[in-house]
Amino acid sequence: MATYSPSRAGLRRRHAADWAAALLVRLGGAIIVLSILGIFAFIVTQVLPLFRPARVELKLQFDAPIGEPRGLFSDPGGKHVVELDRSGQLTTLRLSDGAVVASVAPLGEGRRPLAIGMARGRDEVALAAEDGRIVVAGITWDSPLGGENGHISPQINTLETLDALQGVRLDALALQSLPGRRLLAAARGEGGVTLLTLVHEENVFTGEITARLDRRELPDAGRLRRLEIDDAGRRLYGVRADEGLVWWRLDGTEPIEAQLAAPPSEDAVTAVSMLIGGRSLLVGRAGGSVEVWFEAEQAGRPQLVLARTFDLFDAPVAALAPSRRYKAAFAASASGDLSFFHSTSERTLWTGHVDGAVPTALLMAPKGDAALVAAPGRIDVFSVDAPHPEVSLGALFGRVWYEGYPAPEFVWQSSSGTDDFEPKLSLVPLLFGTIKGTLYSLLIAVPLAVFGAMYVAQFMAPELRRIVKPVVEVMASMPSVVLGFLAGLWLAPRLAASLPVVLCGLVLLPLGSIASGAAWGLFPARWRRRLPRGTEVVFFVGGVLLSGGLSFLLGPLVQQVAFGGDLLGWFGTTLGLPYDQRNAVVVGIAMGFAVIPIIFAIAEDAFENVPETLVSASLALGANRWQTVTRVVFPTASPGIFSAIMVGFGRAVGETMIVLMATGNTPILDWSPFSGFRSLSANIAVEIPEAPQGASLYRVLFLAALALFVLTFVVNTMAELVRHRLRRRYASL
Repeated sequence: MATYSPSRAGLRRRHAADWAAALLVRLGGAIIVLSILGIFAFIVTQVLPLFRPARVELKLQFDAPIGEPRGLFSDPGGKHVVELDRSGQLTTLRLSDGAVVASVAPLGEGRRPLAIGMARGRDEVALAAEDGRIVVAGITWDSPLGGENGHISPQINTLETLDALQGVRLDALALQSLPGRRLLAAARGEGGVTLLTLVHEENVFTGEITARLDRRELPDAGRLRRLEIDDAGRRLYGVRADEGLVWWRLDGTEPIEAQLAAPPSEDAVTAVSMLIGGRSLLVGRAGGSVEVWFEAEQAGRPQLVLARTFDLFDAPVAALAPSRRYKAAFAASASGDLSFFHSTSERTLWTGHVDGAVPTALLMAPKGDAALVAAPGRIDVFSVDAPHPEVSLGALFGRVWYEGYPAPEFVWQSSSGTDDFEPKLSLVPLLFGTIKGTLYSLLIAVPLAVFGAMYVAQFMAPELRRIVKPVVEVMASMPSVVLGFLAGLWLAPRLAASLPVVLCGLVLLPLGSIASGAAWGLFPARWRRRLPRGTEVVFFVGGVLLSGGLSFLLGPLVQQVAFGGDLLGWFGTTLGLPYDQRNAVVVGIAMGFAVIPIIFAIAEDAFENVPETLVSASLALGANRWQTVTRVVFPTASPGIFSAIMVGFGRAVGETMIVLMATGNTPILDWSPFSGFRSLSANIAVEIPEAPQGASLYRVLFLAALALFVLTFVVNTMAELVRHRLRRRYASL
């Protein structure tokens, strides 16, 4: 017989083709690895700026002919500052050179106010004269775009003069200006607080504006040294002479009563201010600490609670200046130390010092890009660069006590309808939702896929196997958006309406399958040999159909007898598991449908690749088919089965559209199968279109992508290690 002997040219061509193929394979692998590393590097570059420290630098310093500053006001463009000193003088300074533009004394020259109240958001100030007369002055700025070269002309005007408390000595004053009305709270020297509400009403026919003054006497809470009204005019806070904190509810929901928030203290209160939004009260102490207080539900009633404390200085806190953009504030001590901190993230963003001066007034510019520090005869201007002050590891992964919440919690709420919203950027609910959705989907997919693959590979007739395997693998081509659409709009309402039937089916379907197998085994062997191969499938299909029919018949009966006709209500009232229509069960079914083909295909190949010699040897030694499959084939195929499950895990972790459409996207921490959740991938899909590029939310979403990347990488690495260990363990079989 003649043999074929390739020529040298043919061998060279073959070697060249092999070399080229090997090069292409290596090149493709390298490109894939480099692409993954590139994606990882890009995500990291977008995340790192989140943790960049704030930069605060001295920009300008000049001498100013002012006394002891009490308050500062700045125009939106940051070109002028109006300084209020303890003598009641309002002095306008140009920041470019420190020149005095104007100086006004609303009470009159030489008249020193007994008390001062400031409404920073409206740039208004109230001054109480010795005779009890109250003068309200307002600072207005023309448009930053108006005039030649954007020229700004600050104007200081007297808005109101009130004689309602004339003849009464006032110890403290608070002012808040709201649309259509102004609130003034005055602490009388003999004790007690008077609340004045000046309402401006416009006649819709004539356009005439009339003013009405309402006066209310608040319950006596002791002699007060300081007063502060929140931004909405709903709460009034006071500092007593014994350093205790009291507060009043002014919203009319209940009778006004003074409530004690903090008992008398030896640590004197030296500064008080409100964070943006008016819900958190900043209290500076003589010991150098700044406390954050806000209203929260405690023991069934609203109380003012101490949420957090910042130990900033070794000297008394001299002044506080909250930001108008986020929940942060500047603080200055009597020794000249400065600190910039954020309440929600509990971060001290920056610390510094001013030499040769004792700051008595602070101001953060409206845009948050500058801070002004005023001392007698001097003003320092600092540039501020703090792009992500609300982000910290504690805010991202720890419990945070948010404004109005009864206790620290994990919360994701990235936006709201107001500018003073407190962002809640905890990734814990998203990580929890990702794991929850994955586990529920794998609970459904793994048993069906693995045992289905075992049956198809080891028990099913070859003729049927050639049909079933391709059909199951084709299921993997179903678009996830179609599955999510069907799950959210078709499956979810039907599952809620037919839950008793589903629960009965969970019991009857396995029993029906076992009964079908038992019935097939009762047939005499000679009969079974005469039937075509694969006939046993008819028994199993019949058993499943019969079990399904019984479930439809028994479901309503079981609900009526055992659950009083309302299974969903029973879950909520008895087990404390309220039923949401779009829940983890719906997602588990839909996502399981998407994961089953992947696990099935890989697991079936693992069963098929078990050497036939092992199967034949086991059968020859007297083991039956079931014993052979469970004790020989399954352990040998376990590395491949484990790999199949891990691939399905990765598919479920990264699933977006099914979770997005089939669940309520509620970022909650609840293992209940009847509640919704929000996963990392779905959250990225929902939030990224609305996230401003470079903003905190934008970068936190990249951090969520990084967490997803790391999660899948760690799980796949651990899975590979386990797979190798299983392979070594069963290699000797």
